[in-house]
Amino acid sequence: MTASGILAGIARHGRARGPIELLDAVSVTTESGVQGDFRGAVRPGGKGRRQISLITAEGWDAVMADLHLGVDQVLPWHARRVNLLSRGIVFPQTTGYVIAIGASLRFEVTKECDPCGRMEELLPGLKGAMLPDWRGGLLGKVLTAGDIAIGDAIRIET
Repeated sequence: MTASGILAGIARHGRARGPIELLDAVSVTTESGVQGDFRGAVRPGGKGRRQISLITAEGWDAVMADLHLGVDQVLPWHARRVNLLSRGIVFPQTTGYVIAIGASLRFEVTKECDPCGRMEELLPGLKGAMLPDWRGGLLGKVLTAGDIAIGDAIRIET
């Protein structure tokens, strides 16, 4: 398992089904997750298990390859509607470990990011192609706030 990689993309959306905004850098907090993303805020009584979402470039590339798409049909990673894209790191397909990004951001992996029916709306077969090997990504709860930027190091901590 590769224990380090880089942050290759950052995205957010301010409302459900809202437009995706690509960013070069963003603040992530324990109260609201990725700044400006509607999913990050912890609701009263909530556990914050989906404050932040991440997908690997390698997993997304495998999904696109499995669908045997033409070059003009390949979807960009942010069509998945996750916050972060990693490259060069393999994450355990389990929960409870901590991912560190940049100087201070730390979040605990709380669950697999199961693909929803929205993926089928984008491209028939997409949801099914994301099901194996956590290709749909992972979700987490922010433990320590931090400012992150594309190119930052990503590490697995215990």
